[in-house]
Amino acid sequence: MTGYLFESDIVSSTFRRRPSAIVADRLAAVPRTEQFVSAITLGELLFGATRVGRVNLLVRIEAFLPRLARVLPFDEQAARIFGPLKADLQRLGTPLDEADLRIASIALANDLTMVTGNVRHFARVPGLGIENWLDASG
Repeated sequence: MTGYLFESDIVSSTFRRRPSAIVADRLAAVPRTEQFVSAITLGELLFGATRVGRVNLLVRIEAFLPRLARVLPFDEQAARIFGPLKADLQRLGTPLDEADLRIASIALANDLTMVTGNVRHFARVPGLGIENWLDASG
């Protein structure tokens, strides 16, 4: 599979009063068939919108989903990457938050580039392609 797995900070940047022009331009340039979010990211987005009681944001999140190729689950292939990766990162003293590690495992399992504003955080994951669309330099 070729494409991009969007982290919650990237998706949520499209819902701001002043959406990121950089993200909007990059999304427009990437074919829909190459745009993905994880079920974990979707859950984070829905949690955040529900927690603050923003019904309009929930509607906008639901409207965003059809423009993606699909929402990817944490499946067996991702789990087989997750277990050893979590052990390795803990052994190195560089553990990653459980949800983020699952999202990174989904990206690796599907050979997708992770798109996030938190490059330093995800850079701990060996072999994970990472791009920052919130930064003009890339």
